[in-house]
Amino acid sequence: MECVSVFDMLKIGVGPSSSHTLGPWRAAERFLGELKNKNLLDTTNRVKIDLYGSLSLTGKGHATDLALMLGLSGADPEYIPVESIDVIISAIKNKKEIFLANEILIPFNFKDDIVFNREFLPFHSNGMKFTAYTESLVHETTYYSIGGGFVVVEELINSAKNEEIKCAFPFPIDKASELLAYCSQENKKVWEIVYENEKSMRSEDEIHNELMRIWNTMLECMYIGCHTEGTLPGGLNVRRRAYDIHKNLIGVLPYENPYSWMQIIRQTEVKFRQILKWVSCFALSVNEVNASLGRVVTAPTNGSAGVIPSVLMYYLVIENHEAGEDEIKRFLMTAGEIGSIFKKGATISAAMGGCQAEIGVSSAMAAAALCEAMGGTAEQVTVAAEIAMEHHLGLTCDPIGGLVQIPCIERNTMGAIKAINAAELALETDAKNVKVPLDKVVSTMWETAKDMSTKYKETSEGGLAVSVNMSDC
Repeated sequence: MECVSVFDMLKIGVGPSSSHTLGPWRAAERFLGELKNKNLLDTTNRVKIDLYGSLSLTGKGHATDLALMLGLSGADPEYIPVESIDVIISAIKNKKEIFLANEILIPFNFKDDIVFNREFLPFHSNGMKFTAYTESLVHETTYYSIGGGFVVVEELINSAKNEEIKCAFPFPIDKASELLAYCSQENKKVWEIVYENEKSMRSEDEIHNELMRIWNTMLECMYIGCHTEGTLPGGLNVRRRAYDIHKNLIGVLPYENPYSWMQIIRQTEVKFRQILKWVSCFALSVNEVNASLGRVVTAPTNGSAGVIPSVLMYYLVIENHEAGEDEIKRFLMTAGEIGSIFKKGATISAAMGGCQAEIGVSSAMAAAALCEAMGGTAEQVTVAAEIAMEHHLGLTCDPIGGLVQIPCIERNTMGAIKAINAAELALETDAKNVKVPLDKVVSTMWETAKDMSTKYKETSEGGLAVSVNMSDC
């Protein structure tokens, strides 16, 4: 049984994609770690990366090559000043050399040393092989980016399965039925079970600080997106809409900080149309920041990063003005646990499962968390997640130009609205009358993913990606 922490499901990183940007970035960091552990870094004179499958087909649109260069440079996606990204990339391209691990300078021609192979490796569709050439030998490792910024090595995964490594959580959970059993047995809410698991790994102060760092990153991301106008990079000429929606709703007065901005929103009109617009505005803002290589929180992926913060913001500024840090932490812990159930029982990778694995999962996470925040029982929390995913089953991933823009940005607004609706339906549901348990939806999602044509799994080989020509945009 795999231990998956809330902080595995909610990671801080740089856009536009958790599987195609953050994953390769982390893989580059791991490869540098291997070279250091084997005392090969100082003698390395060339590094080459071969990309396979979805990484090779849509990697350029997802900035995979840029992420690899940043990772090899030793930059950390959680903390790198986003304004320095262009400076680092331009220096590597212009000088045709890279400061490997920020320690040694070696030749590097990104056109020759990052190879986009239009073929798939058998283990996973997001494969990448790193090769380091030293004075005496060649060292190589193949990594797989399996969604949500998670990176694995096939040999290690198989070894772990063979050894049947047990989860050290006091309440190990693979399925929703196990989560519900613990809640009943311990007379605890979902977030309380999650909290006990997290405390087995971290102190209460660490949990508090990390959860608030995640929320503050989400809030800042929404704030930046709502106050930035213009056109997104990439060639589709997509105009940022969060700025215009925000301006029409509240104007563009200067705000001291994101929290003062949030307080102003709490005082605005809350008719149904305005609520729809606010939720959409919050979701759009995050994914517009994501599409421009900004800092976001994978929730559970970058492509679906707008759903959870927009629904949480809805709860804070529309539903419960008295809510504070405790409610925020409980919301995030509940969302993280539901996401982990999907990761273990299905997938959170669009390259493996289509967009149902990203927007569908994020909508289920947000629905469950909102239901919990609004007083739902543990059974109703899982019902909310089930409803949200049930109505995303089969959703394809067909990004135009391999960019996380069309239809990805708008899909975050749809996922957020569905999450709110699912939570409300769940709160009116008697769990005794539920016909479809969450575990059944998780397994159905995985079966749907396996049946889905690869054309609709983040390869840009079908759907909107081929019916819409970039030159017409």
